[in-house]
Amino acid sequence: MPEEQAFSVLVKIMFDYGLRELFKQNFEDLHCKFYQLERLMQEYITDLYNHFLDISLEAHMYASQWFLTLFTAKFPLYMVFHIIDLLLCEGISVIFNVALGLLKTSKDDLLLTDFEGALKFFRVQLPKRYRSEENAKKLMELACNMKISQKKLKKFEKEYHTMREQQAQQEDPVERFERENRRLQEANMRLEQENDDLAHELVTSKIALRKDLDNAEEKADALNKELLMTKQKLIDAEEEKRRLEEESAQLKEMCRRELDKAESEIKKNSSIIGDYKQICSQLSERLEKQQSSNKTEIEKIRQKVDGCERCREFFNKEGRVKIASSAKEGSDEDTDEEKESLKNQLREMELELAQTKLQLVEAECKIQDLEHHLGLALSEVQAAKKTWFNRTISSIKTATGVQGKETS
Repeated sequence: MPEEQAFSVLVKIMFDYGLRELFKQNFEDLHCKFYQLERLMQEYITDLYNHFLDISLEAHMYASQWFLTLFTAKFPLYMVFHIIDLLLCEGISVIFNVALGLLKTSKDDLLLTDFEGALKFFRVQLPKRYRSEENAKKLMELACNMKISQKKLKKFEKEYHTMREQQAQQEDPVERFERENRRLQEANMRLEQENDDLAHELVTSKIALRKDLDNAEEKADALNKELLMTKQKLIDAEEEKRRLEEESAQLKEMCRRELDKAESEIKKNSSIIGDYKQICSQLSERLEKQQSSNKTEIEKIRQKVDGCERCREFFNKEGRVKIASSAKEGSDEDTDEEKESLKNQLREMELELAQTKLQLVEAECKIQDLEHHLGLALSEVQAAKKTWFNRTISSIKTATGVQGKETS
């Protein structure tokens, strides 16, 4: 919290909660709290109270810091925060709950110690036990469950004041001063011992803090170096990413151009193939028509030949010319003009047949030529497809291989 609020809370605790009374009048109220704590021990932890009587261990020897510093001198802060929260909610009597909780949880260990061992336990071992948050949580649960009535505390306070009045009346002033002097000397020795312990802990803490600071500086330097290396790697990765994006864009553009080119070639070849197919179909139709017309003409000629008695002598049923027999009868009766006309007709028919065969051969040649051109066009289309595909694959492999080498 801000400094002003923290100071206001300190003033509130000191005056309204009565913590200031512990420091006044030669710590008289503090000794009253010690008496109340011992009476509570006698009631709640009788065996430990008797053991402390046997080893002459008084409450002021171990509990002074508990009351004067609200447990902040030895115990971890997360535990102290909880104690202060309870104090602000319930009042200063919460210190008795926490003190009894500490004594009750440590009873088994304290029963086995002597005077020096008990003081060392309170100074060293007890704070270490509550560095564990689990143990601190159990302690606070035990302290919250303890019910200590204000009426009982008031009763113990009256007993203490009555006892102090009786002691003051009975004691000789010299003896009282000597006893007070001894008590102050013991308190002084105890405070000096605590001061030495705190100084040792302070030096140890400073050394540990210095080591931690050096380690932190080394780690910071290492982290800065790693950060610089990481930044450089990030810059390199961004440049590599930008270069790969440019190469990818170029590759996509090249693939798109090749694809457009291949599609245009395919369309062109498809149109050429369609034209070739149309021409072939037209030639086939013409050839079929020519063949059918030739067959019709030949059939007519055969019919005329079969109908003519003279022509039958020169042609057989298949339309071939018969070999003239020198022994035929009546051959001399034919006139030269009829022979000549028949010869002329025969020549014309042979010439017409030869022309028909020539047209048939030319049509077949054209068909073969068209089929050859069609095969060449198909092979060109296939080669174009393979070339475009191979270029694309090779470019992708090249890009991938370059990327892999740069990455390695």
